Amino acid sequence: MHSSIADGLCERCVPSEPPELNRISVLGATGSIGTSCLDVIAAHGSRLQAVALTAHRNWEPLAQQCQRMKPRFAVLSDASMRQQIGGNAFPRETEVWFGAEGLERIARHPDVDTVVCGIVGAAGLRGAWAAIEAGKRVALANKETLVVAGPLVMQLAAKTGAVLLPVDSEHSAVFQALQSGRRRDLKRIVLTASGGPFRGWSRERLEREVTIERALAHPTWQMGPKITIDSATMMNKALEIIEARWLFDLDADQIAVVIHPQSIVHSFVEFLDGSVVAQLSPPDMKLPIQYALTYPERWAATSPTMDWTRSHQLDFFPPDDEAFPALKLGFEVARRGGTCGAVLNAAKEVAVQRFLEGNLKFVDIPRACGDILKEHNFDAQPTLTELLRLDDWARKEMQQWKSSQSI
Repeated sequence: MHSSIADGLCERCVPSEPPELNRISVLGATGSIGTSCLDVIAAHGSRLQAVALTAHRNWEPLAQQCQRMKPRFAVLSDASMRQQIGGNAFPRETEVWFGAEGLERIARHPDVDTVVCGIVGAAGLRGAWAAIEAGKRVALANKETLVVAGPLVMQLAAKTGAVLLPVDSEHSAVFQALQSGRRRDLKRIVLTASGGPFRGWSRERLEREVTIERALAHPTWQMGPKITIDSATMMNKALEIIEARWLFDLDADQIAVVIHPQSIVHSFVEFLDGSVVAQLSPPDMKLPIQYALTYPERWAATSPTMDWTRSHQLDFFPPDDEAFPALKLGFEVARRGGTCGAVLNAAKEVAVQRFLEGNLKFVDIPRACGDILKEHNFDAQPTLTELLRLDDWARKEMQQWKSSQSI
Protein backbone atom coordinates (compact mmCIF):
# COMPACT_ATOMS: atom_id res chain seq x y z
CA MET A 1 0.00 0.00 0.00
CA HIS A 2 1.03 3.60 -0.55
CA SER A 3 2.49 5.10 2.61
CA SER A 4 0.86 8.47 1.92
CA ILE A 5 -2.68 7.33 2.59
CA ALA A 6 -4.40 7.81 5.93
CA ASP A 7 -4.86 5.05 8.51
CA GLY A 8 -7.42 2.48 7.40
CA LEU A 9 -6.22 2.64 3.82
CA CYS A 10 -2.69 1.79 4.91
CA GLU A 11 -1.79 0.07 8.17
CA ARG A 12 1.81 1.33 8.03
CA CYS A 13 0.86 5.01 7.90
CA VAL A 14 0.10 6.98 11.05
CA PRO A 15 -1.02 10.45 9.93
CA SER A 16 -0.51 13.51 12.05
CA GLU A 17 -3.45 14.70 14.12
CA PRO A 18 -5.24 17.71 12.68
CA PRO A 19 -3.74 20.93 14.07
CA GLU A 20 -5.50 22.70 16.93
CA LEU A 21 -6.46 25.36 14.38
CA ASN A 22 -6.72 23.78 10.93
CA ARG A 23 -5.92 26.48 8.35
CA ILE A 24 -7.64 25.63 5.08
CA SER A 25 -7.41 26.59 1.43
CA VAL A 26 -10.56 25.84 -0.54
CA LEU A 27 -9.81 25.42 -4.25
CA GLY A 28 -13.07 25.87 -6.15
CA ALA A 29 -14.85 27.68 -3.33
CA THR A 30 -17.87 28.79 -5.36
CA GLY A 31 -18.82 25.26 -6.52
CA SER A 32 -21.07 22.84 -4.68
CA ILE A 33 -18.20 21.24 -2.74
CA GLY A 34 -16.70 24.62 -1.91
CA THR A 35 -19.91 26.13 -0.58
CA SER A 36 -20.61 23.07 1.57
CA CYS A 37 -17.03 23.21 2.84
CA LEU A 38 -17.47 26.82 3.93
CA ASP A 39 -20.62 25.83 5.85
CA VAL A 40 -18.57 23.23 7.72
CA ILE A 41 -15.78 25.72 8.45
CA ALA A 42 -18.28 28.31 9.69
CA ALA A 43 -19.92 25.76 12.00
CA HIS A 44 -16.57 24.93 13.62
CA GLY A 45 -14.94 28.35 13.49
CA SER A 46 -12.95 27.84 16.69
CA ARG A 47 -10.93 25.02 15.11
CA LEU A 48 -11.28 25.53 11.35
CA GLN A 49 -10.18 28.65 9.51
CA ALA A 50 -10.55 29.55 5.83
CA VAL A 51 -7.17 31.04 4.89
CA ALA A 52 -7.70 31.13 1.12
CA LEU A 53 -10.61 30.77 -1.31
CA THR A 54 -10.34 30.37 -5.08
CA ALA A 55 -12.56 30.52 -8.15
CA HIS A 56 -11.97 30.71 -11.88
CA ARG A 57 -14.19 33.57 -13.10
CA ASN A 58 -17.01 33.75 -10.53
CA TRP A 59 -15.66 36.83 -8.80
CA GLU A 60 -18.97 38.06 -7.38
CA PRO A 61 -19.82 34.85 -5.45
CA LEU A 62 -16.18 34.63 -4.38
CA ALA A 63 -16.23 38.20 -3.10
CA GLN A 64 -19.41 37.46 -1.12
CA GLN A 65 -17.76 34.40 0.40
CA CYS A 66 -14.74 36.49 1.34
CA GLN A 67 -16.96 39.09 2.98
CA ARG A 68 -18.42 36.27 5.06
CA MET A 69 -15.25 34.29 5.87
CA LYS A 70 -12.57 37.05 5.82
CA PRO A 71 -9.76 34.87 4.40
CA ARG A 72 -6.23 36.23 4.02
CA PHE A 73 -6.14 35.36 0.32
CA ALA A 74 -8.47 35.00 -2.64
CA VAL A 75 -7.47 33.72 -6.07
CA LEU A 76 -9.18 34.16 -9.44
CA SER A 77 -7.38 31.80 -11.77
CA ASP A 78 -8.60 33.68 -14.87
CA ALA A 79 -6.21 36.62 -14.91
CA SER A 80 -8.56 38.68 -17.11
CA MET A 81 -10.87 39.10 -14.11
CA ARG A 82 -8.47 41.72 -12.74
CA GLN A 83 -10.10 44.30 -15.02
CA GLN A 84 -13.68 43.47 -14.02
CA ILE A 85 -13.67 43.59 -10.24
CA GLY A 86 -15.08 46.54 -8.37
CA GLY A 87 -12.75 48.31 -5.95
CA ASN A 88 -14.67 47.44 -2.76
CA ALA A 89 -15.85 43.95 -3.71
CA PHE A 90 -13.39 42.11 -1.47
CA PRO A 91 -12.81 42.91 2.21
CA ARG A 92 -9.69 44.86 3.17
CA GLU A 93 -8.37 41.82 5.04
CA THR A 94 -8.23 39.75 1.84
CA GLU A 95 -5.35 39.95 -0.64
CA VAL A 96 -6.56 39.05 -4.14
CA TRP A 97 -4.30 37.19 -6.58
CA PHE A 98 -4.92 36.56 -10.28
CA GLY A 99 -3.83 33.83 -12.67
CA ALA A 100 -3.55 30.04 -12.63
CA GLU A 101 -0.21 30.21 -10.84
CA GLY A 102 -2.08 31.63 -7.85
CA LEU A 103 -3.65 28.19 -7.30
CA GLU A 104 -0.21 26.65 -6.91
CA ARG A 105 1.02 29.44 -4.63
CA ILE A 106 -1.94 29.08 -2.32
CA ALA A 107 -1.75 25.27 -2.32
CA ARG A 108 1.88 25.44 -1.24
CA HIS A 109 1.56 28.35 1.18
CA PRO A 110 3.30 27.69 4.53
CA ASP A 111 0.33 29.10 6.47
CA VAL A 112 -1.99 26.45 5.00
CA ASP A 113 -2.43 23.08 6.73
CA THR A 114 -5.15 21.48 4.58
CA VAL A 115 -6.04 22.00 0.93
CA VAL A 116 -9.57 21.14 -0.19
CA CYS A 117 -9.46 20.24 -3.90
CA GLY A 118 -12.96 21.04 -5.16
CA ILE A 119 -12.25 22.24 -8.69
CA VAL A 120 -14.25 20.20 -11.19
CA GLY A 121 -12.49 18.30 -13.97
CA ALA A 122 -8.89 17.99 -15.10
CA ALA A 123 -8.44 21.68 -14.30
CA GLY A 124 -8.19 20.65 -10.66
CA LEU A 125 -5.01 18.63 -11.19
CA ARG A 126 -2.67 21.63 -11.03
CA GLY A 127 -3.66 22.75 -7.54
CA ALA A 128 -3.90 19.22 -6.17
CA TRP A 129 -0.44 18.37 -7.51
CA ALA A 130 1.05 21.48 -5.88
CA ALA A 131 -0.55 20.65 -2.53
CA ILE A 132 0.69 17.05 -2.62
CA GLU A 133 4.15 18.18 -3.69
CA ALA A 134 4.20 20.51 -0.66
CA GLY A 135 3.29 17.62 1.68
CA LYS A 136 -0.08 19.03 2.78
CA ARG A 137 -3.13 17.25 4.12
CA VAL A 138 -5.24 17.08 0.97
CA ALA A 139 -9.03 16.71 1.11
CA LEU A 140 -9.57 15.35 -2.38
CA ALA A 141 -12.97 16.03 -3.95
CA ASN A 142 -11.50 16.29 -7.45
CA LYS A 143 -11.61 12.67 -8.60
CA GLU A 144 -10.03 13.59 -11.93
CA THR A 145 -6.67 14.10 -10.20
CA LEU A 146 -6.43 10.34 -9.68
CA VAL A 147 -8.27 9.41 -12.87
CA VAL A 148 -5.77 11.34 -14.99
CA ALA A 149 -2.55 10.70 -13.08
CA GLY A 150 -3.26 8.16 -10.34
CA PRO A 151 0.10 6.33 -10.18
CA LEU A 152 2.12 9.55 -10.43
CA VAL A 153 0.01 11.26 -7.77
CA MET A 154 0.33 8.34 -5.35
CA GLN A 155 4.09 8.12 -5.91
CA LEU A 156 4.43 11.84 -5.26
CA ALA A 157 2.36 11.62 -2.07
CA ALA A 158 4.50 8.75 -0.80
CA LYS A 159 7.62 10.83 -1.47
CA THR A 160 6.45 14.05 0.19
CA GLY A 161 4.41 12.61 3.06
CA ALA A 162 1.20 14.27 1.92
CA VAL A 163 -1.92 12.65 3.38
CA LEU A 164 -4.81 12.15 0.96
CA LEU A 165 -8.27 12.13 2.52
CA PRO A 166 -11.23 11.29 0.25
CA VAL A 167 -14.16 13.70 0.04
CA ASP A 168 -16.28 11.87 -2.55
CA SER A 169 -19.08 10.34 -0.49
CA GLU A 170 -18.41 6.86 -1.89
CA HIS A 171 -14.68 6.91 -1.24
CA SER A 172 -15.15 8.47 2.19
CA ALA A 173 -17.53 5.61 2.98
CA VAL A 174 -14.98 3.02 1.89
CA PHE A 175 -12.27 4.82 3.85
CA GLN A 176 -14.40 4.76 7.00
CA ALA A 177 -15.51 1.15 6.57
CA LEU A 178 -11.94 -0.04 6.01
CA GLN A 179 -11.05 1.10 9.51
CA SER A 180 -13.16 -1.74 10.92
CA GLY A 181 -10.74 -4.43 9.78
CA ARG A 182 -7.22 -5.21 8.62
CA ARG A 183 -6.34 -4.13 5.11
CA ARG A 184 -4.94 -7.59 4.36
CA ASP A 185 -8.37 -9.10 5.08
CA LEU A 186 -10.19 -7.01 2.47
CA LYS A 187 -11.92 -8.98 -0.31
CA ARG A 188 -13.46 -6.13 -2.29
CA ILE A 189 -15.18 -2.77 -2.12
CA VAL A 190 -18.64 -2.00 -3.49
CA LEU A 191 -19.44 1.51 -4.70
CA THR A 192 -23.09 2.49 -4.57
CA ALA A 193 -24.78 4.56 -7.27
CA SER A 194 -28.18 6.24 -7.18
CA GLY A 195 -28.74 5.34 -10.83
CA GLY A 196 -29.45 8.98 -11.67
CA PRO A 197 -32.60 10.27 -13.35
CA PHE A 198 -32.71 7.41 -15.89
CA ARG A 199 -32.49 4.48 -13.51
CA GLY A 200 -34.34 1.50 -15.02
CA TRP A 201 -34.45 2.96 -18.52
CA SER A 202 -33.59 0.69 -21.43
CA ARG A 203 -31.00 1.62 -24.02
CA GLU A 204 -33.78 2.08 -26.56
CA ARG A 205 -35.64 4.51 -24.31
CA LEU A 206 -32.43 6.44 -23.65
CA GLU A 207 -32.00 6.76 -27.43
CA ARG A 208 -35.49 8.24 -27.83
CA GLU A 209 -36.49 10.22 -24.76
CA VAL A 210 -33.51 11.85 -23.02
CA THR A 211 -33.53 15.64 -22.90
CA ILE A 212 -31.03 18.01 -21.34
CA GLU A 213 -33.63 19.07 -18.76
CA ARG A 214 -34.33 15.48 -17.74
CA ALA A 215 -30.63 14.67 -17.53
CA LEU A 216 -30.06 17.62 -15.18
CA ALA A 217 -32.84 16.53 -12.79
CA HIS A 218 -30.94 14.31 -10.37
CA PRO A 219 -33.26 12.53 -7.90
CA THR A 220 -31.13 12.77 -4.74
CA TRP A 221 -28.07 15.04 -5.11
CA GLN A 222 -27.71 18.76 -5.87
CA MET A 223 -24.60 19.14 -8.02
CA GLY A 224 -23.20 21.22 -10.84
CA PRO A 225 -24.35 20.48 -14.42
CA LYS A 226 -21.27 18.55 -15.56
CA ILE A 227 -21.28 16.19 -12.57
CA THR A 228 -25.05 15.78 -12.86
CA ILE A 229 -24.73 14.68 -16.49
CA ASP A 230 -21.89 12.34 -15.49
CA SER A 231 -24.23 10.81 -12.94
CA ALA A 232 -26.97 10.40 -15.54
CA THR A 233 -24.65 8.51 -17.92
CA MET A 234 -23.01 6.75 -14.93
CA MET A 235 -19.68 8.06 -16.22
CA ASN A 236 -19.25 9.58 -12.76
CA LYS A 237 -19.28 6.07 -11.32
CA ALA A 238 -16.80 4.97 -13.99
CA LEU A 239 -14.43 7.70 -12.81
CA GLU A 240 -14.98 6.64 -9.19
CA ILE A 241 -13.97 3.08 -10.10
CA ILE A 242 -10.70 4.42 -11.48
CA GLU A 243 -10.19 6.74 -8.50
CA ALA A 244 -10.77 3.88 -6.05
CA ARG A 245 -8.33 1.66 -7.92
CA TRP A 246 -5.46 4.08 -7.24
CA LEU A 247 -6.56 5.57 -3.93
CA PHE A 248 -6.99 2.20 -2.23
CA ASP A 249 -4.36 0.33 -4.27
CA LEU A 250 -6.81 -2.30 -5.54
CA ASP A 251 -7.09 -4.54 -8.55
CA ALA A 252 -10.02 -3.71 -10.82
CA ASP A 253 -11.55 -7.08 -9.90
CA GLN A 254 -11.73 -5.95 -6.26
CA ILE A 255 -14.18 -3.18 -7.16
CA ALA A 256 -17.90 -3.59 -7.80
CA VAL A 257 -20.87 -1.26 -8.33
CA VAL A 258 -24.44 -1.62 -7.13
CA ILE A 259 -27.47 0.63 -7.72
CA HIS A 260 -28.94 2.02 -4.50
CA PRO A 261 -31.70 4.58 -5.22
CA GLN A 262 -32.02 5.98 -1.69
CA SER A 263 -28.37 7.14 -1.52
CA ILE A 264 -28.24 6.25 2.17
CA VAL A 265 -25.57 3.54 2.00
CA HIS A 266 -22.68 5.43 0.46
CA SER A 267 -20.55 2.34 -0.17
CA PHE A 268 -19.37 -0.74 1.67
CA VAL A 269 -16.47 -3.14 1.99
CA GLU A 270 -16.52 -6.93 2.09
CA PHE A 271 -13.91 -8.86 4.06
CA LEU A 272 -12.63 -12.37 3.42
CA ASP A 273 -14.93 -13.91 6.04
CA GLY A 274 -18.03 -12.53 4.32
CA SER A 275 -18.59 -9.63 6.72
CA VAL A 276 -19.85 -6.47 5.00
CA VAL A 277 -19.31 -3.09 6.63
CA ALA A 278 -21.11 -0.02 5.28
CA GLN A 279 -21.34 3.69 6.03
CA LEU A 280 -24.85 5.16 6.13
CA SER A 281 -26.07 8.76 6.31
CA PRO A 282 -28.54 11.05 4.54
CA PRO A 283 -27.20 12.32 1.19
CA ASP A 284 -25.34 15.49 2.17
CA MET A 285 -21.74 16.28 1.22
CA LYS A 286 -21.03 18.16 4.44
CA LEU A 287 -20.45 14.87 6.29
CA PRO A 288 -17.57 13.53 4.14
CA ILE A 289 -16.13 17.05 3.85
CA GLN A 290 -16.13 17.46 7.63
CA TYR A 291 -14.57 14.04 8.20
CA ALA A 292 -11.76 14.86 5.78
CA LEU A 293 -11.10 18.11 7.67
CA THR A 294 -11.23 16.58 11.15
CA TYR A 295 -9.82 13.06 10.64
CA PRO A 296 -9.08 11.07 12.75
CA GLU A 297 -11.48 12.92 15.04
CA ARG A 298 -15.26 13.08 14.70
CA TRP A 299 -17.03 16.29 15.60
CA ALA A 300 -20.70 17.22 16.07
CA ALA A 301 -22.69 16.93 12.85
CA THR A 302 -23.28 19.90 10.55
CA SER A 303 -25.37 17.78 8.18
CA PRO A 304 -28.69 15.92 8.65
CA THR A 305 -28.52 12.64 10.57
CA MET A 306 -30.56 9.46 10.24
CA ASP A 307 -34.00 9.49 11.84
CA TRP A 308 -34.43 6.00 13.21
CA THR A 309 -37.93 6.72 14.55
CA ARG A 310 -39.38 6.30 11.05
CA SER A 311 -39.35 3.45 8.56
CA HIS A 312 -36.62 3.21 5.93
CA GLN A 313 -36.30 1.07 2.83
CA LEU A 314 -32.93 0.28 1.31
CA ASP A 315 -32.93 -1.22 -2.18
CA PHE A 316 -29.98 -2.61 -4.16
CA PHE A 317 -29.90 -3.62 -7.84
CA PRO A 318 -27.17 -4.69 -10.24
CA PRO A 319 -26.35 -2.01 -12.83
CA ASP A 320 -27.44 -2.37 -16.45
CA ASP A 321 -24.17 -2.36 -18.36
CA GLU A 322 -25.91 -2.41 -21.74
CA ALA A 323 -27.97 0.71 -21.07
CA PHE A 324 -25.05 2.42 -19.27
CA PRO A 325 -21.84 1.27 -21.01
CA ALA A 326 -19.77 3.94 -19.25
CA LEU A 327 -19.26 1.46 -16.42
CA LYS A 328 -17.45 -0.92 -18.78
CA LEU A 329 -15.13 1.91 -19.75
CA GLY A 330 -14.39 2.59 -16.09
CA PHE A 331 -13.39 -0.99 -15.42
CA GLU A 332 -11.34 -1.14 -18.63
CA VAL A 333 -9.38 1.96 -17.65
CA ALA A 334 -8.92 0.69 -14.09
CA ARG A 335 -7.42 -2.52 -15.46
CA ARG A 336 -5.16 -0.95 -18.09
CA GLY A 337 -4.01 2.18 -16.26
CA GLY A 338 -1.29 4.14 -18.03
CA THR A 339 -2.60 6.84 -20.34
CA CYS A 340 -6.19 5.56 -20.43
CA GLY A 341 -7.52 7.68 -17.57
CA ALA A 342 -6.28 10.96 -19.02
CA VAL A 343 -7.81 10.17 -22.40
CA LEU A 344 -11.16 8.99 -21.04
CA ASN A 345 -11.55 11.97 -18.73
CA ALA A 346 -10.64 14.58 -21.34
CA ALA A 347 -12.94 13.02 -23.93
CA LYS A 348 -15.75 12.82 -21.38
CA GLU A 349 -15.46 16.48 -20.35
CA VAL A 350 -15.80 17.68 -23.94
CA ALA A 351 -18.58 15.18 -24.70
CA VAL A 352 -20.62 16.45 -21.75
CA GLN A 353 -20.15 20.04 -22.89
CA ARG A 354 -21.26 19.11 -26.40
CA PHE A 355 -24.35 17.40 -24.98
CA LEU A 356 -25.22 20.46 -22.88
CA GLU A 357 -24.81 22.61 -26.00
CA GLY A 358 -27.22 20.35 -27.88
CA ASN A 359 -24.85 18.93 -30.50
CA LEU A 360 -24.20 15.44 -29.11
CA LYS A 361 -26.76 12.80 -28.19
CA PHE A 362 -26.84 11.52 -24.61
CA VAL A 363 -26.14 7.92 -25.66
CA ASP A 364 -23.20 9.11 -27.76
CA ILE A 365 -21.25 10.32 -24.71
CA PRO A 366 -19.91 6.87 -23.71
CA ARG A 367 -19.86 5.72 -27.34
CA ALA A 368 -17.61 8.60 -28.39
CA CYS A 369 -15.39 8.21 -25.32
CA GLY A 370 -14.91 4.53 -26.14
CA ASP A 371 -13.92 5.35 -29.71
CA ILE A 372 -11.30 7.87 -28.66
CA LEU A 373 -9.96 5.56 -25.97
CA LYS A 374 -9.43 2.87 -28.63
CA GLU A 375 -7.69 5.28 -31.00
CA HIS A 376 -5.06 6.70 -28.66
CA ASN A 377 -1.47 5.51 -28.48
CA PHE A 378 -1.38 3.68 -25.15
CA ASP A 379 1.60 4.10 -22.83
CA ALA A 380 1.72 2.00 -19.65
CA GLN A 381 4.09 4.35 -17.79
CA PRO A 382 3.56 7.89 -19.04
CA THR A 383 5.13 11.06 -17.67
CA LEU A 384 2.96 13.93 -16.48
CA THR A 385 3.93 15.82 -19.63
CA GLU A 386 2.66 12.95 -21.79
CA LEU A 387 -0.61 12.79 -19.84
CA LEU A 388 -1.20 16.50 -20.35
CA ARG A 389 -0.41 16.16 -24.06
CA LEU A 390 -2.94 13.34 -24.43
CA ASP A 391 -5.49 15.35 -22.47
CA ASP A 392 -5.23 18.05 -25.13
CA TRP A 393 -5.29 15.47 -27.96
CA ALA A 394 -8.43 13.75 -26.63
CA ARG A 395 -10.26 17.06 -26.28
CA LYS A 396 -9.57 17.94 -29.90
CA GLU A 397 -10.60 14.47 -31.07
CA MET A 398 -13.89 14.72 -29.19
CA GLN A 399 -14.66 18.09 -30.72
CA GLN A 400 -14.43 16.45 -34.13
CA TRP A 401 -16.19 13.17 -33.32
CA LYS A 402 -19.19 12.36 -35.51
CA SER A 403 -22.12 10.18 -34.44
CA SER A 404 -21.80 8.04 -37.56
CA GLN A 405 -18.91 6.32 -35.80
CA SER A 406 -19.73 3.38 -33.55
CA ILE A 407 -18.17 2.03 -30.39
